Amino acid sequence: MIKLKEKIAYGFGDMASSMFWKLFGMYLMIFYTDVYGLPAAVVGTMFLITRVWDSLFDPIVGVVADRTQTKWGKFRPYLLYTAVPFGLIGVLTFTTPDFGYTGKLVYAYIMYSLMMMVYSLINVPYASLLGVMSSQPAERNVLSTFRMAFAYLGSFIALLLIEPLVEFFSKSTGTAQPDLQLGWQLGVGVIAIICILLFLLGFAWTKERVKPLKEEKTPLKTDLRDLFKNGPWWILLGAGIAALIFNSIRDGATVYYFKYFIQDVEAFKIGALGTTITLTSLYLVLGQAANIVGVVLAAPVSNLIGKKNTYLSAMVLATILSVIFFWFGKNNLVSIYVFQFLISICAGSIFPILWSMYADCADYSELKTGNRATGLIFSSSSMSQKFGWTIGGALTGWLLGYFGFQANEVQSAEAQTGIRMMLSFLPAIGTVLSVIFISFYPLSEKRMKDITAELEQKRAMDYK
Repeated sequence: MIKLKEKIAYGFGDMASSMFWKLFGMYLMIFYTDVYGLPAAVVGTMFLITRVWDSLFDPIVGVVADRTQTKWGKFRPYLLYTAVPFGLIGVLTFTTPDFGYTGKLVYAYIMYSLMMMVYSLINVPYASLLGVMSSQPAERNVLSTFRMAFAYLGSFIALLLIEPLVEFFSKSTGTAQPDLQLGWQLGVGVIAIICILLFLLGFAWTKERVKPLKEEKTPLKTDLRDLFKNGPWWILLGAGIAALIFNSIRDGATVYYFKYFIQDVEAFKIGALGTTITLTSLYLVLGQAANIVGVVLAAPVSNLIGKKNTYLSAMVLATILSVIFFWFGKNNLVSIYVFQFLISICAGSIFPILWSMYADCADYSELKTGNRATGLIFSSSSMSQKFGWTIGGALTGWLLGYFGFQANEVQSAEAQTGIRMMLSFLPAIGTVLSVIFISFYPLSEKRMKDITAELEQKRAMDYK
């Protein structure tokens, strides 16, 4: 039985990852267009190019992690050694160098590519850790719930802090004009320090327990062959990509929606810090709070009606709510916030289910092949996440360009309509695709109980 301290420590890992990931999803596009000074379509293309390579890098990390042998295990050492580079490169990604346009574009490509690679180096082993902390599906559901709850808690904290931090540091120079470039660099620096500490605690307080049926190393081509024959893995890959397209388009367009359609105003001031909380921040923080509600509901609901049915129900409801969202005007703030809360509950509930399903896929593969490539299986989840954000992030930039968006100007009616569609009809396409994929998922709760029993019997015989 895994103790509460270890469950919390496992959650710390995704708490750290999600603090940066949410900053990338919500703010990096508008940072590049409105602060850094790049056209939206150019940023969209950069997201596509850098993330495609990085998505392909994830399975490489998974393969290497599977073959790592240390006194701390296969996956935990990556949390120790990659924590500081993760934080440092994150700050450099939100740094604006004093270069010309070409130099800044090259710098953005290099730093964003490095950030995505170091994210893979720490997040793929971290995700794989779920598969070796426990062999019990029910306990994995609990670990996955802790993981996602802390992930959304980290996102909540990052989104609550980042705008006040940026405002505070932007005004710290004492000049009449706030220095937003400095504000973003130092604001993200504070977040980076928190992330480093969380990763180190995650390393120190977790333990790897599950041993494979056989310890001998298998050739890479065997691991890949087994992976490509894993039907449930393919289904989850498609469902995960589609779900992340939904999330990334909505996330990437949110700040634009409030700045250029709602025409964001401050909600209230924090007098002691001299900063303000905006309608955008309230919307984003409300979404993260709702995500946490979804995570908390995921385990009991999925235990009651099954993982597959829970996932299907959440995605169907998210589709309907997203379509209705389009019809809200700038004065319908109550409806906007209520629907954000409901949509975010749906979005939050599916990801712990997906992570738990990936662990089930690793068991399914081990039973069928006798080979447990946990890192490779879980790297596919990170790969699907990256592909989803790749497609969604690129589409966000391209769609903004297509609809005629111009940074820091009053937007045309066409651009405003396009931004509204990016929070409604367009992401709903992703939820529909996700529903189609997951409807074919074959590993029911009954099937997984049988698989777990067979594996435990084989492990008992193997270690006699």
